[in-house]
Amino acid sequence: MELSNKISAATLARTAVLLLALTNQVLSAMGKPVLPIESTTVEQLVTAGITTVAALINWWKNNSFTAAAVAADSYLARLKQKQ
Repeated sequence: MELSNKISAATLARTAVLLLALTNQVLSAMGKPVLPIESTTVEQLVTAGITTVAALINWWKNNSFTAAAVAADSYLARLKQKQ
């Protein structure tokens, strides 16, 4: 029985998107936006949308970072395959 202790690419991608959205949100609040949009209102709406989508996806998905959590995910996947 071999267990993979690697964090999935999907988990890393969702985490990166969340960090980008949060960074852009903070910089936008400080008046230094990452997104090159001239209109302040449009910029804030886009940033809020990105942050909201990234937060909801990260909240909904099971992001396993610890070795124990990754092992538990593998175990659950094997149990589901047996059904």
